[in-house]
Amino acid sequence: MNGDPSTPYSRDLGDELRQIRERWTTFRGRKIARMLGWDPGKVSNIEHGKIRATEIDIIQYLGRCGRSQAFIEDFLKRYRSAFDSYVVQVTDNLRTMALAESMAEKITSYDLTYIPGLLQIEDYATALYSARGILTSEMIEAAVRFRMERQAILRRPNRPACVFYIHENALRLKVGSDEVMEEQLMRLLFHTHVIRVVPASSGPAGIHLANYVLWEYEKRGSVAYTHSDLAKVFVQDDIGVKRCKSIFARLDAISLSGEESRSMVADLASRSREDLGDRRLHLA
Repeated sequence: MNGDPSTPYSRDLGDELRQIRERWTTFRGRKIARMLGWDPGKVSNIEHGKIRATEIDIIQYLGRCGRSQAFIEDFLKRYRSAFDSYVVQVTDNLRTMALAESMAEKITSYDLTYIPGLLQIEDYATALYSARGILTSEMIEAAVRFRMERQAILRRPNRPACVFYIHENALRLKVGSDEVMEEQLMRLLFHTHVIRVVPASSGPAGIHLANYVLWEYEKRGSVAYTHSDLAKVFVQDDIGVKRCKSIFARLDAISLSGEESRSMVADLASRSREDLGDRRLHLA
């Protein structure tokens, strides 16, 4: 853990405190520390989610920021689970996941059914959300925009090292039109991160009933993550993280190499292009 007991949720809520201070007051960190009789380092550590503040600390801090009693009680309710090893959130809470993802030094993921969100093109994401019939059109637009904005981390100079394990089923599943699938598969070929295809021939060994993500950091503990239509789950428990790493170790053993994976993606993209051309010729 490198002496840092923070979790994705504690860092998220700490950053929320900082934003509240900056939005509702003119106080800098040192000034609010003096007003509260704290060491400036305490304010910094709380706002970075590095230490657990007491409930009195939170009440005093938010009170100085002019927040209402109802707001403070709601924040305390959320803050009580900030440092838990297992944190479960509703699916529409995207902030904790995005913050955890953006701070990672390395990202490893596994997807059985769909192309990973960080690699999806806009039309693919839109078609995916639309086909599932869960969200309204306004919600779909917001969800797709958020997904595209998340991909900015892959364009940073200090971008995380990424390995995406994608099951062959996800590559063959048609989402949207043939044009969308061709463009999506071509997108997979032109990026600097590692794609490892889990072949269908691997049988049950390559099938896991959830998607998995492992975020690794330079100075804090690794975090395992999974989600469904019901909930998002963040795991910082040593046993849980070790289990997630063992899953990726097994996937590494049965997946195609990076070169073989790119060849399969290129072949599927070529077939998609040929099917599209045949249909256009038929229509002509």
